[in-house]
Amino acid sequence: MTKTGEKPRVGIIIGTTREGRFGDKPARWIENLADRHGRLQPEIVDLRDYRIPFFDQPGSPAWVGTHHDEGKRWERKMGELDGYIFVTAEYNHGPSAVLKNALDHAYNVYNKKPAAFVGYGMLGAARSIQQLRQILIELKVAPLRDAVHINAAEYFGVLREGKSLDDYPHLAETANTMLDELAWWTIALKAARTEIAAAAA
Repeated sequence: MTKTGEKPRVGIIIGTTREGRFGDKPARWIENLADRHGRLQPEIVDLRDYRIPFFDQPGSPAWVGTHHDEGKRWERKMGELDGYIFVTAEYNHGPSAVLKNALDHAYNVYNKKPAAFVGYGMLGAARSIQQLRQILIELKVAPLRDAVHINAAEYFGVLREGKSLDDYPHLAETANTMLDELAWWTIALKAARTEIAAAAA
C-alpha cells in the first residue's frame, strides 16, 4: 500500500452480459464478504457498462495500445485496480465471449496484479476458471489457486428455491480463504510495483 491505511482496490468483474444472468448475485455476495473481510476495497465492474466491440485491431494492445473509445475506458478502469475477482459462468466449458473479448482489449495495465475467481453453474465453472487462469498468465496476471465454486446444488437452490448464497456457510468459508490470499498478494504486488516504479523514476 502506498499510504498508511489505504486499502488496495479490487475489481469484482461480472463476466456475462446476457438478460436474466445469475452473475449479479455472486458479485454482490462476494462484495459484501470482501467489505467485511476488511483488507481490500472492492468495486463491482459490470461488463454491461462497457460496450466493447469485437477485437479487430492490427496488433496487440501490448504493443499498439487500444484504439476503441470503449476499449480505452475499460483499459483505464483495469489500470485503476490493484487486483481482480472474476465472477464467471461456464459457456461450453469456457468463459463467456464478452469476458475474453474485454480482456483482449488491454495488456500492460493488468501486469503483475493478482486475480481470484468465483464460478457458478455445473462443476462450479471449474473449466471456465481454468481457462481464465491460462489467459491471465499470458497477460502477466498472477492467478490464485483458491477459488469459490458455486456448484449445481447451490446454484439451483438460489435460482429455483428462494435461497441465498448466505444459506451455504461452506461457500463463505471458502471465500474468506480466497480473500486472505488475494489480500496478501494484492498488497505484496502493489508494494513491489510501487518500489520498482520509484526506482525507475
